[in-house]
Amino acid sequence: MRLTVFSNFLQVSSRGMQIALFEPEIPPNTGNIARLCVLTGSPLHIIGQPSFSLSESAVRRAGLDYWNELQLQLHSGWTEFWDYVVQQNWKVYALSRFASRSYTQPQYHVNDVLLFGRESSGLPAYIIECLAPESILRIPVLPQKRSLNLANSCAIVLYEALRQNNFPQLTSAYEGDH
Repeated sequence: MRLTVFSNFLQVSSRGMQIALFEPEIPPNTGNIARLCVLTGSPLHIIGQPSFSLSESAVRRAGLDYWNELQLQLHSGWTEFWDYVVQQNWKVYALSRFASRSYTQPQYHVNDVLLFGRESSGLPAYIIECLAPESILRIPVLPQKRSLNLANSCAIVLYEALRQNNFPQLTSAYEGDH
């Protein structure tokens, strides 16, 4: 496991909702998720090799202007990530279109991990098999429809988890200049 640093040294926090992406494939999705993570104080974990470059110049080209503020942890693969999660004593919730339990059913805690799979194929069976059945969740959609966009799914579930925890460290009041 290694911490990727671009402009600033940002230590990945062990407190806060943890977002994990397994082998992401679409740079703009990862960019939107990175922005979501920065704005909510949620560390981002990328598991395995993304299908695009994570170099500073590449992410800037993808419009990721928040990248230098992102708490990012890269994990070489599932085993390394899982060992890290066990060491941290975190609960993992995985999102899958094949689950029957709604993302609104669990009682989330501020150090839980929200795990999302590849845009094209979701999470592999070997990952789903590692998790308790009650931790496999879905976002309801119309029958016969595939799934929502990855970044949208991440935002929906993250904000439900944050809402359940009274939006820790976030403000609903505007505090800037008018």
